[in-house]
Amino acid sequence: MAVKKPAEKPLPFSDSVMKQVRSIPRGEVRSYAQVAIYAGRPGAARGVGRELKHLPGQATQVPWWRVIRSDGTLAPPVAHEQAKRLRAEGVTVNQNGQVFRVVKKDGKA
Repeated sequence: MAVKKPAEKPLPFSDSVMKQVRSIPRGEVRSYAQVAIYAGRPGAARGVGRELKHLPGQATQVPWWRVIRSDGTLAPPVAHEQAKRLRAEGVTVNQNGQVFRVVKKDGKA
């Protein structure tokens, strides 16, 4: 008789959000809503924001700056720091704090 492996428990929302944000490639962005969907909680974009709001200013391996609003804008109060980090990764952010286009690793938009 084969031994059954126990079913994997779903990750708590916080862990799932952090896992999804860590998986965003350098030079790319996702919206809060997209992260919520990938984390298994469609409609929980605000919850994603709550999970990420304490990360700026901390030494963290979670690239919080790659998560933006659905309209492409950056969220205050960390928009300046977020824009700086995104630009360093090749993401174009206009003067109004909106992601204009994303440059991928191969240099294509």
